[in-house]
Amino acid sequence: MTLRTEKAISPSSGEVTWLLVDEETYRPHPEAREFALYLRGAGRSPQTQRAYIPRVGRFLTWCAERGIDWKTAGLGVMSRFKFHVEQMPTRRGQLPSGKTVNATLTAVCEFLRFCASQGYVDHELAARLSEPRFLTHTPTGFDPGEGGQHLMVKARVLKAPEIVLAPATLSEPQVSEILDAAHTARDRLLLTVLVAGGLRIGEALGLRREDMHLLPDSTHLGCRTRGAHLHIRPRQDNENGARAKAGRHRMVPLAQEAVHRYREHLAERERVLEATHCDYVFVNLTRGHAGRPMTYSNAKQVIERIGKRCGFRARPHMMRHTAATQWVRSGIAPDVVQTLLGHASSASTAVYLHARDEDLRAAVDRVAPEAVR
Repeated sequence: MTLRTEKAISPSSGEVTWLLVDEETYRPHPEAREFALYLRGAGRSPQTQRAYIPRVGRFLTWCAERGIDWKTAGLGVMSRFKFHVEQMPTRRGQLPSGKTVNATLTAVCEFLRFCASQGYVDHELAARLSEPRFLTHTPTGFDPGEGGQHLMVKARVLKAPEIVLAPATLSEPQVSEILDAAHTARDRLLLTVLVAGGLRIGEALGLRREDMHLLPDSTHLGCRTRGAHLHIRPRQDNENGARAKAGRHRMVPLAQEAVHRYREHLAERERVLEATHCDYVFVNLTRGHAGRPMTYSNAKQVIERIGKRCGFRARPHMMRHTAATQWVRSGIAPDVVQTLLGHASSASTAVYLHARDEDLRAAVDRVAPEAVR
């Protein structure tokens, strides 16, 4: 049996569910279908759902091809599957990175744990896929409990080694270049809130006009925050599927340049009659989808095209990496950066505390003994 991933759209609500179906009969895999519904019900982002299901399908197909009952897959089977994933070249003909292998194992282990909770897989078998680990980084306000017993967490037993690389960022000249290369006020505003506010692309695409508080005083709007800012509010009903990760509300201050670009965007937006009754900040400006909120694929293509015009690679999340790195290198306190980014754990922010090659060389040159000099 070979499984393929298909997108199922509800005729009543329009909600999307990613399913695994048999290539010959097109029958959905029952346990994978329940897992997909669980991911959607648990509030996982559409991108997470879309990523997890094909990875689970790869595991189930691999088991079927070898006559293995996936419901009895213990550490031995999972080790063999890990070797298989590590040795299968990507579309570019390269072996997958440790991060890619671990992403696949994470999806499969979560699927097996879900199946164990539903009685499809033996609890003991699923439990062996994890082992207790000491929690070295804790979120703000985390309660370790009496004696610190809550500092122990369950971690996956099988894990591929990862090479930790600094997040890809844009230099200051590149930021200026990409903003100048944007053809519309909408695109300039989108790039500005990403690269100056550190927003995730899903957070930006989920913004409504009511979230933009751009006056010096917003008390008449029921907001006590002074100065220009925007609010990131978790919503589950966004027409474009945009999500605010982890479902947390936060406020992000805006510089005056962002205020000017928002006004330019509103003037541009008013010329699109179809957008009159749309409350989303970022909408399509032309063609058949004019006036409808931008989707992730729309925004990704727009940013990649602008980067291509500039002669370098640009992706939505690279803008967030750039904002975070600039804050850290400007001496902003890590806890402030953590709050601006909306990270629950300081461990997520720590990735931006990396040293550049120039920093390493400057350190060696600065303290090198006179004899070496």
